[in-house]
Amino acid sequence: MKSRNFLVAVLAACFCLAAGAHAFLDKADPKVGSTVKVAPPELRLWFTEGVEPAFSSVQVLDAQGKRVDTAAVQVDPKDRKLLHVPLTKLGAGAYLAVWRIVSVDTHVSEGRFAFHVAP
Repeated sequence: MKSRNFLVAVLAACFCLAAGAHAFLDKADPKVGSTVKVAPPELRLWFTEGVEPAFSSVQVLDAQGKRVDTAAVQVDPKDRKLLHVPLTKLGAGAYLAVWRIVSVDTHVSEGRFAFHVAP
């Protein structure tokens, strides 16, 4: 009986942790803080939970604050945790990715990171 109560308590704790979770940035391509030699055609962002595209946004800005993405952010049809952000042709320089997403559990997360292009 004690093992059953323990199992119920563990399952309840797991459910509570999952229910209160937020989507955080898991990884990015280009990587956070990286320097790449070839300008990427898109920025890819992976989150720890699925993302609601209608309520999520990503902007990529150059060193002058000019937007260099196409504003056509898309959730990957095979992986709802992955956002694709098409970019204009990037030159050498520093870029800032700024994101604000709503996860499928309706929690809002936001953040920013830099990457560099140095051919």
